[in-house]
Amino acid sequence: MKLTFHGAAKTVTGSCALVQIDKLKILIDCGQFAGSEEIESRNWLPFGFPPSKIDYVILTHAHLDHCGLIPRLVREGFAGKILCTEPTRDLARLILTDSAQLQEEEAALLTKKERRRGGGPVRPLYEIEDVLNSLERFADPVPLNKPIELAKGVTLHLRDAGHVLGAAFIQLKVTEGRKRPKRVLFSGDLGNHDKMLTPDPAEPQNASVAIVESTYGDRPHRSMRDSIAELRQALLLTFARGGNVIIPSFALERSQELLAVLFHLYKRKELPGCQIFLDSPLAISVTKIFRRYSEYLKPEEALAHSPNPFDFPALRFVRTPDESRAINALSSHAVIIAGSGMCTGGRILHHLKHQLWRPECSVVFVGYQADGTLGRRLIEGARTVRIFGEEIAVRAQIWTINGFSAHADQPGLLRWLAQAQKPEKIFLVHGEMHSLVALKQAISAKLGRTAHIADWKETVEL
Repeated sequence: MKLTFHGAAKTVTGSCALVQIDKLKILIDCGQFAGSEEIESRNWLPFGFPPSKIDYVILTHAHLDHCGLIPRLVREGFAGKILCTEPTRDLARLILTDSAQLQEEEAALLTKKERRRGGGPVRPLYEIEDVLNSLERFADPVPLNKPIELAKGVTLHLRDAGHVLGAAFIQLKVTEGRKRPKRVLFSGDLGNHDKMLTPDPAEPQNASVAIVESTYGDRPHRSMRDSIAELRQALLLTFARGGNVIIPSFALERSQELLAVLFHLYKRKELPGCQIFLDSPLAISVTKIFRRYSEYLKPEEALAHSPNPFDFPALRFVRTPDESRAINALSSHAVIIAGSGMCTGGRILHHLKHQLWRPECSVVFVGYQADGTLGRRLIEGARTVRIFGEEIAVRAQIWTINGFSAHADQPGLLRWLAQAQKPEKIFLVHGEMHSLVALKQAISAKLGRTAHIADWKETVEL
């Protein structure tokens, strides 16, 4: 059995691992790279394997850095089956369609510039047609906690990862031709504990090998209670100054979690008088899927009656560009939640352009900001940033509240690994070097195991 790391190795994005079990070839995720120009250029490189030879893609969840290259994979010959939970299937449809639309729009804009310089057309990474073709490769959804056979002697078991709606970690059990079963565990993205909507990660079975994410492998998170208190403080201080609160947020999970937190404050009469705008058509569509699969959330009855986290008086859903632009007429007491979560595109850029230079405003970051992104530059203290070709002064107060993270922190990762009965081999992926090194050291000190930091394109024998 061989394992090759084709993504998320010594970087956070582009999750993709190839498992070869005799003639069976399984791809764990096929995600898009995001961050610096050098990292994003990997999206255009040839795959490190023939797509036509892959039998299965097992998708842990629907974030773009885990599913975002599936349309390209299909266009280049993949004809196997994509396996995932039912919510992940429906969310991936939305996420990939939105991504293709953005790819096409960006390519059209670049084509205009190229033609003015005498060049030719610029092709997008993939198009809507590629997404539609890829959706045909999704097989019947795989239920959580119900093993299915992929081939003789190879069993797949999906367990709740507690990360986003429908997210799963993967347990592969291989028995064919072996005296002892080989159990390989892929964490995907593991969730943080005590979130408002999604349950805590399930306990894994004993594993021989574990491939573990390390996004926050270097630190503990603040508690949810402290994080909610800090968010409320940001609202109170900003409104007292006469400003607005801008929250860059991912359309999947983070936006819905924020709405649940704000609803929690509203119910307890701790939410200052304000209007809350979810300014993201994609996040609004994702929210509908959260309603559809409420049995995957906690508690199930939370969405059965109004008011609820997605329907209360202070909340406004913003779909059209005109409605989005109208928000900028409000000088104070507005909470604007918009994507993209790392400020790499989307409506959040327009809001930052209008609000970032105002000292009475605040920008609250509640999610990971990859190296090379505008969000990362802001949290690192940039004095000015360029948005739509214009230099904008950074005078708004910048807040970073990491307790809302959808990722497990170092104590959570160690606890989950310990539940897997200290696997013989541990490989660390999906993290920047400082997080990877810190988690490797913690695994050695606290679990008595040696972990290996995976290299991009590295192949290991299991």
